[in-house]
Amino acid sequence: MNGTPMDLGQYRPATVACCHCGCPMDGTTGLVTCVDCLKLTANIAKDVPREANVQFCRNCERFLMPPQTWLACQPESRELLALLLRRLPGLNKVRLVDAGFVWTEPHSRRIRIKVAVQGEAAAGVILQEAFEVEYVVIATQCPDCAKSFTVHTWRAAVQLRQKVQHKRTFFYLEQLILKHQAHNDCVSIKESRDGIDFFFAHPNHAIKFIDFLNTVAPIKSKRSEQLISHDTHSGSSQFKFTHSVEIAPICRDDLVILPKSLAGKMSQISRVVLCSRVSSSIKFLDFNTLQTADLPANVFWREPFSSLASYQDLVEFIVLDNEPLGPIHGRNVLSDITVARASDMGQSFVVRSQMGAILHPGDSVLGYYLINCNFNSDEWDSLAAGECPDIVLVKKIYPNRRKNRNWKLRRMAKEHNEMDAETANKVENDYEMFLRELEEDVELRNTINLYKDPQASQVPQDAEYDGPQIDVSELLDDLEDLSLN
Repeated sequence: MNGTPMDLGQYRPATVACCHCGCPMDGTTGLVTCVDCLKLTANIAKDVPREANVQFCRNCERFLMPPQTWLACQPESRELLALLLRRLPGLNKVRLVDAGFVWTEPHSRRIRIKVAVQGEAAAGVILQEAFEVEYVVIATQCPDCAKSFTVHTWRAAVQLRQKVQHKRTFFYLEQLILKHQAHNDCVSIKESRDGIDFFFAHPNHAIKFIDFLNTVAPIKSKRSEQLISHDTHSGSSQFKFTHSVEIAPICRDDLVILPKSLAGKMSQISRVVLCSRVSSSIKFLDFNTLQTADLPANVFWREPFSSLASYQDLVEFIVLDNEPLGPIHGRNVLSDITVARASDMGQSFVVRSQMGAILHPGDSVLGYYLINCNFNSDEWDSLAAGECPDIVLVKKIYPNRRKNRNWKLRRMAKEHNEMDAETANKVENDYEMFLRELEEDVELRNTINLYKDPQASQVPQDAEYDGPQIDVSELLDDLEDLSLN
């Protein structure tokens, strides 16, 4: 094929005129605007604002990193520059090339930075643009500094809780606290739904109060702290301490199934027992043999367990016969007692019980009716056939119960939460049950102070009342009711 070779040195690309300035430009790029005009017309950083603001705490000298983080940054530091760039919206749409501080007067409350970004102005054309952003420093107060300037009336709190459905334990603890004046250091006492909160001005007072609770109840405690203020100059900090104290969820007269390993360590006591007393340890009673055993609080919290049934599960029985068997342990007398349910007198049961000294034919007694019961408990399911009793008698019912007592109890001044009528009635019933327990148990009321009620003499006494009574010699004069005329 014949042809004339082309001289590449003489090749020139086609040129076109810029649509804005008319200057010749390479026509093969597909652009209609020259680079100089493109720089003047294209704005790759149009979505990046030139003004912004940043929050600054004047007390601790920290900057806010949204939403809730406060960072300590030195002036013109890399950390401050990173914080300012993160506060700049629209910067994610371009490529950041360079950034730096521009000097400003420190007292002007302004921070200026110079930013260089790159972006695509047209197809295949990357432009770089530099501009300044001015930040207005807004003086504010961070939450930590706000806490430090708040008047704190308390520095430590003790939150006393028990996971049960009544408040009898707290009524008893209230009387112990009043007797030993353990609440003298409290600045406030607030009653909550599941317990009581005690507030103290000094952390040592809260620790002293917890030590007292350890001597009267099986508890465990856990401490947490919250930073109130921190002085960056001296390095000192102030904290609020909260002690979460939990009482063992086992109360007097509860039916308990002991774990098999624990029952073997407690003098081989039966696994099905009654809780007879709760103090710094938990005392259990075997109603079949009158054997007793104490469970220390530290051992209980090592392997915690709950009661199988409580006072709300009690059923009324009528005593038909009482046959003492001989063994006596304190006020407990072992007997075979014939009873029938008050709601079904057609069927009788022979029950071995520790209440032989106080039960007589015709008396009413409360007990746990366990026949055909189904409990959600692994310990109950693990019992052998002979270990499960049919009925467990717990407490005698005294007829003609008298509410006009010749004694009274002191109460602590507490902040009460609003409660509905049903809850208030339940609390009142729990308090009445606690008062009855004091009348029936001499050892229990010897641990607290009972006071004479000056209004009791105005109430006629019930001569037919044959239940337990508190002798006037056990009562103290309430000096708070005395006044000088």
